[in-house]
Amino acid sequence: MNLSLPQTVIFDLDGTLVDTAPDLCASMNHALAMLGRPAVPAADVRHMVGYGARKLIERGLAATGTVTPELVEAGLPHFLDYYADHIADGSRPFDGVEVALDALSAAGSRLAICTNKPVRLSHMLVEALGWSGRFAANLGFDSVPHAKPDPGHLFATINAAGGVPGTSIFVGDSITDTDTGRAAGIPVIAVSFGFADRPAAELGADMVIDHYDALLPTLAALSKKRTAE
Repeated sequence: MNLSLPQTVIFDLDGTLVDTAPDLCASMNHALAMLGRPAVPAADVRHMVGYGARKLIERGLAATGTVTPELVEAGLPHFLDYYADHIADGSRPFDGVEVALDALSAAGSRLAICTNKPVRLSHMLVEALGWSGRFAANLGFDSVPHAKPDPGHLFATINAAGGVPGTSIFVGDSITDTDTGRAAGIPVIAVSFGFADRPAAELGADMVIDHYDALLPTLAALSKKRTAE
């Protein structure tokens, strides 16, 4: 393995590896319609993602009227059932993702996914994209007692991938991801093109990339900096 790269690279899924906004938007608007609510524009939905399905429905309800726990729970099965049936209708990997993943695997890095998606849906999406076998671990919010931003979710993912925290780096797109990495003491690279509700420079990541072409050199630079500290 190239010693300048981390032994384990953990990725968030939605907004980091894959632009899932089209299918998440369609699923949320389906759930809202079932509750008698109007649709939310796709551009607004992109910034509601990152905290799991319940939070997404809660934010959709807030954007279209009142919110109650009962409405969130009523909308959840509509969202999940529709999304499972349409999980990769419009979702696509971000530009350069597959080339970067191939290069990391060829260099000997373990790859893993740490997502606040239900684990069943995370595995379904990975399979639908033809990515089965790429990742040593894929843990959703329901794989652990407490999901991101709890650092235990990230630690559990690293452990499941056969890695150790001291030689791992996390790649994400939101404040949830950077808060998780900070709590775990693990460096975070933020992508600037994801679903964050604020500019990437304000997420508190160790480094920011604007394209996956920059991932490997940024990982190498961050690994070198970490080793020198």
